[in-house]
Amino acid sequence: MSKIVNWLVIGVGDITRKRVLPAIAAHDRSRLRGIVTRSPAKAAPYGCPAYATLEEALRDPEIDAVYVGTPVALHARQTVAALQAGRAVLCEKPMAMNYPEARDMVAAARDTGQLFGVAYYRRLYPNLQRAKALLAAGAIGQPVFCQATSHSWVPPGIERDYWRFDPALAGGGPLYDIASHRIDLMNFLFGNPEQATGAASNAVHQYAVEDNATVLIEYPRGVRGMVDVRWHSKVERDEFRIVGTDGAVELTPLNSGRLTWPGGTEELPPHANLHYPLVAHFADALLDGTPLLSTGETALWTDWVTAKVAVRL
Repeated sequence: MSKIVNWLVIGVGDITRKRVLPAIAAHDRSRLRGIVTRSPAKAAPYGCPAYATLEEALRDPEIDAVYVGTPVALHARQTVAALQAGRAVLCEKPMAMNYPEARDMVAAARDTGQLFGVAYYRRLYPNLQRAKALLAAGAIGQPVFCQATSHSWVPPGIERDYWRFDPALAGGGPLYDIASHRIDLMNFLFGNPEQATGAASNAVHQYAVEDNATVLIEYPRGVRGMVDVRWHSKVERDEFRIVGTDGAVELTPLNSGRLTWPGGTEELPPHANLHYPLVAHFADALLDGTPLLSTGETALWTDWVTAKVAVRL
């Protein structure tokens, strides 16, 4: 492989347009080789070939890595196809529509020997890296509880034109869209979950997907996690805290980069483009063998937790 990662991006939606494509353009070890889209005009501003299908794009031998940025229903099929074609894959989250699909993706990566990552970019946040180091150093004693909330108001009516509200394309609502990030962070901090339960329902908005979900997770060494996500709160919350026997680590708001612990408050803001460190980290892993922080194997546990949540619509 050359010293540059040639990327194929599937889909030109909000995430790829606002974050992924700019990240590839800004990274000196990455280059955009092509885009798969049903609308070639969407690819025109990027000065690269546009392909109608993934199969057509994968005939280009120069493509090294594929970014899967499509609706969740397509993740498993597209990831497996790219891996089997000998390409590394970085897939958007959540990884799959369900746990069996996610297992198939991990199995395909194992069978082909290709690098497979999932876009849980918050693992790369400086404040999360610092929190993990503080926990390892015993800064708050024995961790016993972690709480994460993400509440916002998503007005009714928006779902009519947006795939994230179609269970056949998205899998679910806030459980899949925003709880997955927080579940993954708890797995990052505390290890593989041992038990999980939860409930999801429509309390206010009658979407085709749930408008709220609450998840409880049991981790090794007595740690319990709770994730609560809602699309019906007019009071916005983005809370993340870790409680230990001797103190707490507070990372609220989670996206602010602020971290407070018994030793003081630190400001560790994330990159302005949240996907830039993710793209750079994946390129380093592909070119230099740097261990990935978010792999198919680690992301599989988030799908395992999600599968334990009872959804009542």
